[in-house]
Amino acid sequence: MNEATAIRRIKAAARKRAQADAIKREATAELRIYCREAQKAGVPITRIASEASLSRQGVYDLLGNDLHGRR
Repeated sequence: MNEATAIRRIKAAARKRAQADAIKREATAELRIYCREAQKAGVPITRIASEASLSRQGVYDLLGNDLHGRR
């Protein structure tokens, strides 16, 4: 592989990574909104965590709450 090919591949991978980061930020923001909506609707944190494939602590962290759902 020559230098030009290596640089082209690095740039392509960097673009792909930036796109993935943007998609993850957007998905996380949506997940936060829907988890808050579910919490307000009375869905137990345990169920939210299970459906979101997160731990309960992960849900609390996502929502910005302490262990008791307060902030």
